[in-house]
Amino acid sequence: MKKPIEGFSKLSKEEKINWIAHNYTHDSADTIEILKQYWSNDSKLQQLHDEFIENTISNFYLPLGIAPNFLINDILYAIPMAIEESSVVAAASKAAKFWLNRGGFKTSIIGTEKVGQVHFMYQGDTAKLMRFFNKVKPELIAKVAPIIKNMEKRGGGINNIELRDKSADLANYHQLHCTFETLDAMGANFINSCLESFAETLKEEALRYSEFTESEKRIEIVMSILSNNIPNCLVRAEVSCPIGDLKEHHNISAMEFAQKMVRAVAIAKVEPYRAVTHNKGIMNGVDAVVLATGNDFRAIEAGAHAYASKDGKYSSLTHASIEGDIFKFWIEIPLALGTVGGLTSLHPLVKIALEILQRPTAKELMQIVAAAGLAQNFGALRSLITTGIQQGHMKMHLLNILNQLGATTSEKETLISHFKKHTASHSAVVTAFENLRKQK
Repeated sequence: MKKPIEGFSKLSKEEKINWIAHNYTHDSADTIEILKQYWSNDSKLQQLHDEFIENTISNFYLPLGIAPNFLINDILYAIPMAIEESSVVAAASKAAKFWLNRGGFKTSIIGTEKVGQVHFMYQGDTAKLMRFFNKVKPELIAKVAPIIKNMEKRGGGINNIELRDKSADLANYHQLHCTFETLDAMGANFINSCLESFAETLKEEALRYSEFTESEKRIEIVMSILSNNIPNCLVRAEVSCPIGDLKEHHNISAMEFAQKMVRAVAIAKVEPYRAVTHNKGIMNGVDAVVLATGNDFRAIEAGAHAYASKDGKYSSLTHASIEGDIFKFWIEIPLALGTVGGLTSLHPLVKIALEILQRPTAKELMQIVAAAGLAQNFGALRSLITTGIQQGHMKMHLLNILNQLGATTSEKETLISHFKKHTASHSAVVTAFENLRKQK
């Protein structure tokens, strides 16, 4: 039976590794060796990684790839993507090349507003609470002057604070709903600092408000926190071309290709089971760029899926239409991204990724990420409505299977050549590998 440990965080890294290896793995020596293999030989770099999070024992690597030939608003980009799933970078690259000579991606920012809330409980007259809020609102803003000073100099800051009565949903529940502009910073720390100040001021001023009864003065602050639901921090990316330019498959006409693309999106709009997988494919592209640029992909995922449900039913993030002889394919997606602060100024690979992207502003990065998500979805749908998803995916997954089987370099070369002409299912790869070994 496993025993709990006291003071794990106070152990040295070596002690942490020894403890976890001896208590939770079958081959402790092998575990220790593998964990140490992934340490950086550069002690300063390793210390930097160790200090990103708590209780670090090693580094967990993901491949960093490049999807070239993205023409976005007439600027050519090579997009860094950090992801472990095969075929994602290939699909994005193929889609980017497809649209390169068809006008590329056109993108625009719809909004950059971010949200934070102070959640509190108030038992009393709601009209009285509103009068109190109107009186105290200037004080709320005045108290955060030191926090917002630098942000305001750059053109950002607090957009608005409003009082919302949510007591119909939960007894006595109210909130300050606050909106912000954080420019090139993702802004989580800035927003949370402002919110905590608002909460403290709200609580203090309530105690002094003459109209409140003694019970009304006791406002209970429950929590103050930014929201990852950001429907007004929105970007649009679009591709379009004459339908005749879509001809690339011998077994399907350009018009049939366009019609099937529109139908595939229509299905994802009305069928949530399909929409979840459809949007997951979009997020393959989005998350890979978000991760490579040191941003919070969990926050992006949460916001995107909330937006996909904004009309009361989970639906597609992308849209497609045929307008006359023009095919259009576009996405609108909320993206709260930063190009300053956090890992963007600490992680060496993040710095390189941002340099490869030509040092984008947060707005420019939003547009790049949206284009990557749209490209990924186009690539997936193109495969689904023509050859099927597995043909391309399994060929890209082939190396993973061969590595699992322990194939040598020469065996990999032989089998990769073989599966250029044959369908690459897992069982087919295993059979071909075993037959090759028998021949030897």
